[in-house]
Amino acid sequence: MDFPQALRERRTSRRLSQLDLAIRAGTTQRHVSFLETARSEPGRDMVIRLAESMDLPLRERNALLHTAGFAPAYPQSALTDPALAPVRTALEHVLAAHMPYPAIVVDRRGDLVAANEAFGLLTESVPEELIEPPVNAYRLALHPRGLAPRVVNFGQWARHVVEALQAEVMRNPDDQLGALLAELRTYVPDQPIEPGHLGFAVPLRLRTGEGAELELMTTITTFATAVDVTISELKLEAFLPASQFTADYLRARGA
Repeated sequence: MDFPQALRERRTSRRLSQLDLAIRAGTTQRHVSFLETARSEPGRDMVIRLAESMDLPLRERNALLHTAGFAPAYPQSALTDPALAPVRTALEHVLAAHMPYPAIVVDRRGDLVAANEAFGLLTESVPEELIEPPVNAYRLALHPRGLAPRVVNFGQWARHVVEALQAEVMRNPDDQLGALLAELRTYVPDQPIEPGHLGFAVPLRLRTGEGAELELMTTITTFATAVDVTISELKLEAFLPASQFTADYLRARGA
């Protein structure tokens, strides 16, 4: 794919007009049009500015630079790289501090990078093949032999997970993530949206092995100022009690 096509596809996937992008990037619609029709060639700074204006992930910014013939601007290190040791330490502290509530760190495709001890609450009765590395959090959440049998509001929860992932695939196309999304859709029951459905505001109602019903809400944290591709793609998903009973249960379990 050449630069004009890459720029056009990324702009349209974000539902930006040429004028929208031009205003964000501090240039003219005419210049954006010339770039998309190969009548002008961009400089490296302009490519970076366009990528930032479209809020592209760092991986996509590097890819856009590559199509324009420039070297990557953002490094991509393995999480085990000594240079990322402070980040790993910080993640461990955050996970530990979230106890007794479950918390996990996943990469851009939902593969588990780290988890705290309370994560065991989510893997009770799950067969070994679903929790052997690499563990995929999306598959674990929706697979018929994963959390699904214990999720009381599975229809709503599954729709919530799939729609969030679908939005990510549409915004940042990825073949592997697209294949995972297709797999996950086969696990979601085909049923109409229930009255009172609140879209993204869907708590996880989880039944424990002891028969207790917990209500959890989730928060997702990203490294917004990361300059390394690997770190920028990590997500910290923390589960918080949405009821007093759930809070008391998790504290007692943690103790």
